[in-house]
Amino acid sequence: MKPNPIALLIDADRPIRRLLRVVLEPHHYRVHEAENGQKGIKEAVARRPDVIILDLALPDIDGLTVLKRLREWNRDPVLILSAQDDEESKVAALDSGANDYMTKPFGSAELLARLRVLQRLIPGEPDGPLFMRGDLQVDIISHRVTLRGHQVDFTPTETAVLYILVRHAGKLVTCRHLLRCVWGNDLENKVHDLHVYIRSLRQKLKGAGNEGVIQTEGSAGYRLLLPMDCQHAPSESTSPDTICAIT
Repeated sequence: MKPNPIALLIDADRPIRRLLRVVLEPHHYRVHEAENGQKGIKEAVARRPDVIILDLALPDIDGLTVLKRLREWNRDPVLILSAQDDEESKVAALDSGANDYMTKPFGSAELLARLRVLQRLIPGEPDGPLFMRGDLQVDIISHRVTLRGHQVDFTPTETAVLYILVRHAGKLVTCRHLLRCVWGNDLENKVHDLHVYIRSLRQKLKGAGNEGVIQTEGSAGYRLLLPMDCQHAPSESTSPDTICAIT
């Protein structure tokens, strides 16, 4: 188990978040909180937590939607902690990518034990999404991007955008999908930001034959080209300022 792991609590109930903090901090967890789904997604991008404790009942978007958006780019363990104890809710959460499910009220010892199990299991995942092109390697599971053997550093938002493209490598990823996964429902105000982050990613990924690895697909979105596609890819400057269609 990683020392001083980061725990992100996404729960609208302040007393529950306070109780979780009291339980986790004495066991060396670094705790961050979000009171709604939109903030939870942003905190997951910024904090890169080692474990996420997520409630299903959130005031803005439901927890299942948050979980599905996180799973577009994030594979860190998610424990659902919810008052919903029906089988249908549990199955839906597990099928959407949750690693475990506990109901409220909960026992502190059991919660800590389940978190320990989750953190032991995650490093053992055998094959995470790995994108390779020449001397470029993007490994989501190990949170590592290398170019010519040297690690490339990205901002949290650049990382989120890149991971979504890697998970859908070879396929068109619409601007709407990228915006929703990274910024939630704030679509109109983030279109320009998305283009800025794409340009920054292209700049950092240049070299070793990787020019044009992120292809603009008109106004629809972007595609991370597979190695066999890159030989015939158009230049990345074909339409860098195309405005996303998000309607």
